[in-house]
Amino acid sequence: MSKLVTIYGGSGFVGRYIARRMAMQGWRVRVAVRDPNEALFVKPYGAVGQVEPVFCNVRDDASVAAVMESADAVVNCVGILAEKGNNTFKAVQSEGAARIARIAAEQGVTSLVHISAIGADEESDSDYAKTKAAGEQAVLDAFPNAMILRPSIIFGTEDEFFNRFAGMTRTSPVLPLVGADTKFQPVWVDDVAQAAVMGVTGKASGIYELGGPDVMTFRELMSTMLRIINRRRGIIGLPFWLGNILATVMGVVQAVSLGIVKAPITKDQVANLRSDNIVSADAKGFADLGIEPTDLEAVLPDYLWRFRPSGQYDAIKKSAKNLKQA
Repeated sequence: MSKLVTIYGGSGFVGRYIARRMAMQGWRVRVAVRDPNEALFVKPYGAVGQVEPVFCNVRDDASVAAVMESADAVVNCVGILAEKGNNTFKAVQSEGAARIARIAAEQGVTSLVHISAIGADEESDSDYAKTKAAGEQAVLDAFPNAMILRPSIIFGTEDEFFNRFAGMTRTSPVLPLVGADTKFQPVWVDDVAQAAVMGVTGKASGIYELGGPDVMTFRELMSTMLRIINRRRGIIGLPFWLGNILATVMGVVQAVSLGIVKAPITKDQVANLRSDNIVSADAKGFADLGIEPTDLEAVLPDYLWRFRPSGQYDAIKKSAKNLKQA
């Protein structure tokens, strides 16, 4: 019988790419999510019955154990960018990670891959970064041979970074950025998935920091995006103190509106933006895995074209305009 991998958060941005790759390798894939009905799109990744979404709450021992039963490998992709209700940073990224690793060890799982993030630091002012670090330590305590992946900002068709800011250009003449000079090393989501598969199949273990071939500031990333979508917008760098005020005010607005109005940034995200998000000089990375990371500009046009003034017809209209002038 084919081997089985349980992927917690397997319908999320990163998880779905790992699920697809594992299915292509012939594994049975159990996609553990909060709402299986919203994860039905993963089923066609494999043959009938090969990829199945199942319910799981990572805050509950019994739920985590049930979907891990008979699994040969486990991948934890669960993480949040902002807290909501019971889904706090501590509950999800620290306690949830610890629970998955502990139960994996108890059930005799062969391999465990944990998706963390560059910047995981117990001394950070950001709760996001603190709980990422706590989650890593808990995983290693319970499962010393685990693979831990720390990607920089991840880009890809479903990302919430470039898609979000490109969407803003449709209605706003400017892009306000907190931490405009903070450096990032964007990494393609499928490259992260490829690295995770190596951990699942037992080809690698340990901690790896994953970044693409380019190191760019937040401002430079936005300039690149604007060039690709053929739009001119002003980029305004906001100081951190102003970012904190904006986050506080919008946090109140979000609470008063019962979540109808979403805060564009939180105080914790402002704190996180104070530190560069790039691969450490002495860290193991893609080179150690034999993976050549994909260039940012080789992928962005494939999914950001819809934000161009004329969408998919933008290049055609530009060409026609040149013909008329000739």
